[in-house]
Amino acid sequence: MFPMKSEHKEFLKGFGYAVQGIVVAVKQERNLRFHLCAGGYALVLSCFYPFSASEYGLLFLTIGLVIALELVNSAVERAVDQPDVAHWHAAGAAKDMAAGAVLVASIAAIGVGCALFLKKEPLIQMVQWFWSHPLALLVGVVSLSLAHGFVFNSGKKG
Repeated sequence: MFPMKSEHKEFLKGFGYAVQGIVVAVKQERNLRFHLCAGGYALVLSCFYPFSASEYGLLFLTIGLVIALELVNSAVERAVDQPDVAHWHAAGAAKDMAAGAVLVASIAAIGVGCALFLKKEPLIQMVQWFWSHPLALLVGVVSLSLAHGFVFNSGKKG
């Protein structure tokens, strides 16, 4: 085995730092946890739809965009927290703009979701499937309760 060069080790360390940042954000950011759950449910429900590769690509890209912007928003909030008096207004504006970016992406994601998921036949088939599989319906209801706890009761911000 060849020893790994220093620059390769540093390159790989960057991935570790990125994962660490994501983990911290999941622990501390309620809105990120909400978007993760929403994206997860969208992916599960997509199994009931005959999506093409392009439609799945759009779904993954949309979920990824919202989550990425939520991470950027969290980073901006931390970077400008507790500014000095001279920079208070600029810090507030930066935080508001980052939150606005997440809002715009979320509204676009709702549009993508409506375009992909609001189709009568698959919706009817999905409801019929859940009614005919009570255990799956129960698992779905329990998962919603667990998701609620994950979103609203996980971690402490700080």
